[in-house]
Amino acid sequence: MIGSEQTTIRRGGADDAGAVADLHALSWRTAYRGIVPAEALGDGLAAQRRELWELRLTVDYGGPDNTPELLIAERAGEVVGFAYLVPQPDGRVLLDNLHVRPGSTGGGIGRALLAEARAHVAARHPGAALYLEVLRDNTRAVAFYEREGGRRTAEQEGVFPGGHVLPEYEYTWPVEAHRVDGSETAQ
Repeated sequence: MIGSEQTTIRRGGADDAGAVADLHALSWRTAYRGIVPAEALGDGLAAQRRELWELRLTVDYGGPDNTPELLIAERAGEVVGFAYLVPQPDGRVLLDNLHVRPGSTGGGIGRALLAEARAHVAARHPGAALYLEVLRDNTRAVAFYEREGGRRTAEQEGVFPGGHVLPEYEYTWPVEAHRVDGSETAQ
């Protein structure tokens, strides 16, 4: 139980593309307002996100070790958050997206998605570190990742729609190993 309502996390698929794209665009417009130039958050954003998610969720990535995984958080049948995990050639797994529906933040959904992402990586990609990139000026997200045990491992620049280059941080979580009893330990 997260918050006052039951939240479930499940694996997503192609049928979730529309709901995820809508939430992604809404989340960008809310979280990135004042950080990302307004034209990158304008009228074309929803269509760009829809095209992106339809492609991501239908393309053949080859074997399961290369295939990204979509995690969906739902409450009462509504998509309230998602995370997208992308295996990288360097052996790490990129948490490419972690978004919670505006108005639902602060209720444990993001924490549950991050915990599920970490458990997924430990189970499916043993020994792989989980990392993400976050805009430096997205102070709310930066504070969340630091509270959740992320370690800042790099500073770089990210490129957004329209060619906008913005400073960002990379956060990494320690590799987790499952014990015989099913509990986890950080390595």
